[in-house]
Amino acid sequence: MTDKQFPDVTALRELFPVTKNNTYLNHAAIAPLSSPVRSAMDAYLTDRTTWRSGEKYDHLADELRDALAQLTNSRPEEIGFVQNTSAGINIIASALPLEAGENVIFCDMEFPSNVYPWMNLERRGVEARCIANDGGGLTVSALEAHADEQTQVVAVSSVEFLNGFRTDLPALGTWCRENDVYFLVDGIQSLGALPMDVQASHIDFLSCGGPKWLMGPAGQGFIYCRRELIDRLQPAFAGCISVAGWENWREYDLTFLPGANRFELGCANFVGQVGLLAAVRLLLDVGIEKIERWLLHLTGLLIDDLQQRGYEIASNLTLQHRSAIVSFSVPGSPDSAHEQLAAAGIITSKREHFIRVSPHCYNTEDEVLRVGDVLGNFHR
Repeated sequence: MTDKQFPDVTALRELFPVTKNNTYLNHAAIAPLSSPVRSAMDAYLTDRTTWRSGEKYDHLADELRDALAQLTNSRPEEIGFVQNTSAGINIIASALPLEAGENVIFCDMEFPSNVYPWMNLERRGVEARCIANDGGGLTVSALEAHADEQTQVVAVSSVEFLNGFRTDLPALGTWCRENDVYFLVDGIQSLGALPMDVQASHIDFLSCGGPKWLMGPAGQGFIYCRRELIDRLQPAFAGCISVAGWENWREYDLTFLPGANRFELGCANFVGQVGLLAAVRLLLDVGIEKIERWLLHLTGLLIDDLQQRGYEIASNLTLQHRSAIVSFSVPGSPDSAHEQLAAAGIITSKREHFIRVSPHCYNTEDEVLRVGDVLGNFHR
């Protein structure tokens, strides 16, 4: 690969102050903010403090919807703003026209954000059907073995949080579309690191928070709802801005807005939207395909190095299912290994009994290889 196929890592590192003091490899947990994101948020707060904003932010919501639609290959009217991934999945789960006796399928690798909203529907008689993972995640083969005529929803993460299993979204989406089943995706572990095309993958609903791979502020996320399905959704909540003609405050006409913004209830998290917009624009400027190529290159180096050192990789190693997350086992105490990495300034996660490494576009080859060097000295 030529350098032009990769991001300009040297230039990107100048935008991330965290690189001055740490080797940050923990984007699957929460990402540090870039200086452009902080600058945008600082400018908004200054404007609000001095009340100089005027009409500067009048089109903020439209601009953010446009950027998120570009990121996901969707339409701006299909984007609604939520606080986080959990809120988005709860909103969609509660709005779907599911009835007693019907079921929702997900696998046992899902993060709780994509489990509890479905379990919560069991009080309405909807079955939350958790099935065994297939190679680290949900596959069409596993789905076909457990789906039946009462299956109404398939819920899956684009990338699984624990092992980095990259889901074959087009295959699952095609199955769901052919079987008239709703397809919901938790996108927080891939958006910003890997391409997302909701149309090509036949995704009906997607929810994603901002603070992981999008590298935006916490407390600001979004949902995508396929336009053709929006009218089927009956919001569990209604607020002052979720209805048509909402500016006419005392007409009290409960006619929901025609887009995904029908799920927005009131005053927005403006500083969060400013930060997320700056973060998404930065990623789009770099190029998601370039980021993907670089991250697969980095994780490939990491996997090879760890395997040569005798560590057992928990992540699926087939290229089709690889992502920017690599989890592996260490001899002895994973807590001690995690602490040793942190003492060397290498920020990772410990999830269950695995060390989880998750670099982003500004990380270098030397940084990912530091993981094995530090652990090698620790276990020597």
